[in-house]
Amino acid sequence: MAFWNKNVPNSSSSSSSKCFPILGLLSLILLHPTTTTTTTSFANAIRVVAIQKPTYDDIPSFREAPAFRNGNSCSSRNIDKIQIVMPVDANYIRGTMAAVLSILQHSTCPENTSFHFLSIHLEPEIISLINSTFPYLSYKIYHFHPNRVRGKISKSIRQALDQPLNYARIYLSDILPKDVHRVIYLDSDIIVVDDIAKLWGVDLGDKVLAAPEYCHANFTNYFTDTFWSDVNLAKTFEGRRPCYFNTGVMVMDLDEWRKGGYAQKIEEWMLIQKQRRIYQLGSLPPVLLVFAGNIKAVDHRWNQHGLGGDNLEGKCRGLHPGPISLLHWSGKGKPWLRLDARKPCTIDYLWAPYDLYRSSRIALEE
Repeated sequence: MAFWNKNVPNSSSSSSSKCFPILGLLSLILLHPTTTTTTTSFANAIRVVAIQKPTYDDIPSFREAPAFRNGNSCSSRNIDKIQIVMPVDANYIRGTMAAVLSILQHSTCPENTSFHFLSIHLEPEIISLINSTFPYLSYKIYHFHPNRVRGKISKSIRQALDQPLNYARIYLSDILPKDVHRVIYLDSDIIVVDDIAKLWGVDLGDKVLAAPEYCHANFTNYFTDTFWSDVNLAKTFEGRRPCYFNTGVMVMDLDEWRKGGYAQKIEEWMLIQKQRRIYQLGSLPPVLLVFAGNIKAVDHRWNQHGLGGDNLEGKCRGLHPGPISLLHWSGKGKPWLRLDARKPCTIDYLWAPYDLYRSSRIALEE
């Protein structure tokens, strides 16, 4: 159920006087492996009840973003709205704000973009913060109750992966209104440097989900020996060519997801995991068990993932070769934390100009 709905009608008013640089071309700087000489100019079952409610002091303040307006060629029909879903909480809101700014800035028709935010804690301060940072934004906030996954989450290799909000993407067909038929799901640690309409326009065909596939990755590593040594479990992928895909960037057909009962299918694997320990990561493996080898493949440019390093140390990584439309700091290292600690990776400087945090500009200048 939506807690807050903020829809502002189209306006022809001019953009704010504040300017934010377009970084789409800057990604070319890091297309080659990062070296130490590169210039720097540029988280047993989780105890859900133990999760602490963030305090007001945990929530930062942000500068107001410019008002991005549609061009004359943009449609005004609701059917042409791009529906984007993102999680929001006090710990990751800085990333969410930067992601929203990047999406709007690079959109040809930014006013045709509607946001759906998922939250465990429906803090009035969070709503106020979104309103003040993006006063023109069309959005809704939905409450995801942790009871939905109580007793279903298994401890993974990193605590952040065990949080209930990480699993909300599985239940989008139940959370969002029935008139939202298709969405783009995005994690909070991303930056878009291309028109999001291009990703929205992906033809799903007869598939329920679309995402970049990485068939060169060693798929067996995502599951334990317990899984592969069990003949019945190992038959799961028979008739499919399973490839790894990252669930932080997905185009989803919610009507087909609901019709196919995919949330329940994923939950069944989560319950098996509680009994058998068949994987190490959080919400990703059960989705792979259901969908790997049966999705619509999207160009890799739409998820340059792994920029946060691995799930244990979060060491710096460079970009993969090829064109870039979306940068994704999946892994332990987050750009805002590394920048604040004065230990940024070179790639983090591509995220920094989208950071609306009030203190970030001073920190970067020092």
